[in-house]
Amino acid sequence: MYTPYTLPGPLTLSRATVDRASHLRSDSEQLAEIWSDPRTRVLVVADGRVVVAGASLLFVEPDEAPGGERYLLGLDGDIAYTAVHATTMPRGLVDGDAEAQDTGRRALTLREVGAMLDDRDAGLAVHALALANWHAAHTHCPRCGERTEVVEAGHARRCAADGSEHYPRVDPAVIMLVTDDEDRCLLGRQRRWPPRRFSTLAGFVEPGETPERAVAREVYEEVGIEVQECWYAGAQPWPFPSSLMLAYYARASTRPPRPDGWEIEEAGWFTRAELESALREGRIALPPAVSIARQLIEGWYGGTLDGP
Repeated sequence: MYTPYTLPGPLTLSRATVDRASHLRSDSEQLAEIWSDPRTRVLVVADGRVVVAGASLLFVEPDEAPGGERYLLGLDGDIAYTAVHATTMPRGLVDGDAEAQDTGRRALTLREVGAMLDDRDAGLAVHALALANWHAAHTHCPRCGERTEVVEAGHARRCAADGSEHYPRVDPAVIMLVTDDEDRCLLGRQRRWPPRRFSTLAGFVEPGETPERAVAREVYEEVGIEVQECWYAGAQPWPFPSSLMLAYYARASTRPPRPDGWEIEEAGWFTRAELESALREGRIALPPAVSIARQLIEGWYGGTLDGP
């Protein structure tokens, strides 16, 4: 009898621990105190990157922070965590700058740093980068086209012309590992991916559609296989730029996949032994550990898989 699998552990980008303190976002007096409090920790975000020192985020004090949009990320006890979205990473903040010492500081993307951070830092990095990505793409009012300004401590934008307010966009997407009657998993390869990369199937939830229906539709559209049933496994934010990945395990009858040739150029069923062999011989590469796709695959496999 088919039994749904479980994800192997806490999802890399779903480990937030800080109180987001939404009640403070419209309190100008409290925010002013936070911005000026030397205990406040500021995370600098620029070009889709954050700075890490070793395996931890690097925070600066408010008077050391560069100019830019300011976001309140939340409170951890009596310490406020904030972010500044700068146009460029300040000189001297990372190794390699003329003003920086060899301190082990690096500016990295969330894909590069997410898996190495602890729970608090992972949650803060996801929050800050998701806000930064949204603000960068939504500078003008969708109603009248005039510029908007940051309000609600970074969690909304307001049009100066018509007064309308707009909130961060979150795009739900489904990502699913399909198994067949022989307990093989279905992996596919998109045309735009790096060489040898295989992963689970995925796609956005369309208007008026449930996630479960999106699972069935996407699998059929991409590889011509009909899903019989599916089970929700977990969710992870994926701010590239604004997705919320809804993970599922799904079951389908055994039949050869028929890649659509447009999005999926190759697809196939793998037993555990076949997947091990393909990885060991370098014939395929899996998505990185920071992704929920990797978690789905390892949940089915029953342990950690070696290799990329």
